[in-house]
Amino acid sequence: MSFYMPGEFERQQAAILIFPERPGSWGYGAVPAQRAFAQIINTVAKHETVYVIVSENSRAAAEKLLDRSENIRLLEIPTNDAWARDTAPTFVKDTVTGEVRGISWRFNAWGGDYDGLYAHWELDDALAEEFCKQTGFGCISAGDFVLEGGSIHSDGEGTLLTTESCLLSGGRNPAMSKTEIGRTLCGYLGGEKMIWLPRGIYNDETNEHVDNVCAFIRPGEVVLAWTDDTNDPQYELSAACLQTLESCTDARGRKITVHKLPIPDIPVRVTEHDLAGFIFEEGEDVREAGERLAASYVNFFFANDIVLLPQFGGENAESDKRALDIMRGLLPEREIIPIDAIEIIKGGGNIHCITQQIPL
Repeated sequence: MSFYMPGEFERQQAAILIFPERPGSWGYGAVPAQRAFAQIINTVAKHETVYVIVSENSRAAAEKLLDRSENIRLLEIPTNDAWARDTAPTFVKDTVTGEVRGISWRFNAWGGDYDGLYAHWELDDALAEEFCKQTGFGCISAGDFVLEGGSIHSDGEGTLLTTESCLLSGGRNPAMSKTEIGRTLCGYLGGEKMIWLPRGIYNDETNEHVDNVCAFIRPGEVVLAWTDDTNDPQYELSAACLQTLESCTDARGRKITVHKLPIPDIPVRVTEHDLAGFIFEEGEDVREAGERLAASYVNFFFANDIVLLPQFGGENAESDKRALDIMRGLLPEREIIPIDAIEIIKGGGNIHCITQQIPL
């Protein structure tokens, strides 16, 4: 059998989210984050099945906030945090039979002992296999190969997109060369060509996942996080990515069309109020007041017939509207739904980071 990773813009049978509760990621008892997650789950459930992973502790809050929909299915599986993109399986599809299976990568909290973001990740590492077991999907083990789902994108036609800053970081697979990492990914994901972007979003604590800086909206076409402000530290990172994209072709030999999707005009930062709500455990990355968060509109989520687009509000109302207008112009066949994502970005990621799709 020959498996490949479909594009995220293709039809889906379901999405996966983990209901948030970790005190060091989600402030004030995770209540504001739970409301934000619930809005996303309830919205996606109008279009496809949503598997919501809960713990014994978070189940009651989930049941209170989520719609009574036959499309919402709660699974009780313990986790360390709520980043389903990185800890749930990455799903691939057989080219002949259409069978869908999940891949279980090794997860080490974005860097393990080298530069990981928390000290204990055993539950997160076990999630992909347990999810497949409970839902009946076949599971492909990637052994000791460390990868997070947010570090890869696929166009569904043999082209894989990633960042060097993440996949070549010392906390992932340091014994492997760039060529070996690329070959391994292509083997698992049915890729024929890797496009290695040099960098991601400034201050992205995942070592700059690709899903925050660049994403396929259809084969041969991407959106790229951008700023025209040459004094912004993001400028050089995005410019380097643009240079790479303009100088390469995809697996089918096409030149890639790049659409610039500007980042928020005003950097989103951790406030003193935000900081007061977190409870950090020993060995966990600690936030600081004034810290710039890796806010990007590229961190959107495709579901059937819709796109959930992050919005940051406040001083970025104009930036939010600009991103909404751009995405509506690029994807007129879909409803672009604005989602208040400020409580999600405080955790360190965004809508794409907390979701994982299962292809049809």
